[in-house]
Amino acid sequence: MDYVRLLRMRPVLVLWLARSLSVLGDHLYAVAVIWSVYASTRSASLMGLVATLESLPYVLLGTAGRRLVSRCASYRALSRVDAARAALVLALPFAWTPDGRGVAVLLVGVFVLGILGALFDPNLEALLPGLAGPERVQPVAGLFDLTSRIARISGRAGAGLLLLMVSKLQLFAFDGAAFAVSSAALGWLARRHATLPQHRLPQQRPCPPVRAWPLLRDHPRIGVAIAVHGLVPFCSAATTVAMPALLATRFGAGAGAYGLVTAALGVGALIGNPVAGNRRSGGWQAVCCCAWVIEGLATVCMGFVGRVSALEALSLVMGLAAPLGTVTLRTRLARFPAAERLRLMAVEHTAARSGAVASTLLVPMVADVSVRGAFGMAGAVVAAAAVGGYFCPTPPSPGAGAPPRTPDRAVPGGTSQR
Repeated sequence: MDYVRLLRMRPVLVLWLARSLSVLGDHLYAVAVIWSVYASTRSASLMGLVATLESLPYVLLGTAGRRLVSRCASYRALSRVDAARAALVLALPFAWTPDGRGVAVLLVGVFVLGILGALFDPNLEALLPGLAGPERVQPVAGLFDLTSRIARISGRAGAGLLLLMVSKLQLFAFDGAAFAVSSAALGWLARRHATLPQHRLPQQRPCPPVRAWPLLRDHPRIGVAIAVHGLVPFCSAATTVAMPALLATRFGAGAGAYGLVTAALGVGALIGNPVAGNRRSGGWQAVCCCAWVIEGLATVCMGFVGRVSALEALSLVMGLAAPLGTVTLRTRLARFPAAERLRLMAVEHTAARSGAVASTLLVPMVADVSVRGAFGMAGAVVAAAAVGGYFCPTPPSPGAGAPPRTPDRAVPGGTSQR
């Protein structure tokens, strides 16, 4: 399998370790902060504010921070970002108190960590295509998507288990250690490329900031695909926020059934990811839109099926489709030159975070009125946007850095665009 061959390459292995630990640290930290806030204040609204402040920097930097983001387009800069995250996470539990001052300090810390995450994520993804050559862009994208999914699941589950065995301070220490090891791995990569100038990756030079709107105007299908992908979190919100209510009110089921449905979603993603990472045929836009239509229709159907086993089957289908859309889109973005790729990755993260915030606010409100309606609304939004995005009359325009005479509907070949 391509993933095994990729991991035999030391730079890929080291960056894979760094990415795994960084995502693991993100989710350990998220659970630790939310648990600390709720345990101390019993305030659900404050938990929502914490989640919003963590996502807000992605929106702000994605829309107005291109110069700041472009300054972190190197392994050395990302190593410093993760070192800062490690220090801040380790300091947070000592600064946190349940009074007003402690809450304010925590909210500031969450916002700063969000800024660091918004600097880290798009830059790391923009560096990935240079690891193994242009002919392996898609397997690299698939490998790191799989890594993120596994770390996301294990981070949340691991934090829950750790909270049963260790103190809050120790949980934050685990989190800080994950960021520190990631920082060390990225520092090793920076030193390696500094001593091998003949193999220095193009992305290691600072990327000049690129304006998003002219780039998206030159590649309208890319812009439409990013916008549709930004709505996919509505399906995720339904399966996480509204699913417990659906199981309880319609099936009289509890936490065990919720665990099975969630596990089916994870199993589907783990099966679908290698397929997405090794896919060789078909137009990128058609694949993305088909995957998102499947996710949307599966979400709609969840609100109306009559058995828990059907929910599990639909969750498996959603899990199979999810990495296909994500990996295919990010593979297409990865084929742009370094500066444009970084800007598109930042825009994609901005769209995803904006959709996550909107879905977290809207889906629970609809679920309070009608649980079925929440699933129907979330799925219909995604499916309709995917169909509309595919048939939207936006002919590709030639732009800087685009492959010559290669329309956005076609999957570029294995040649570099630089």
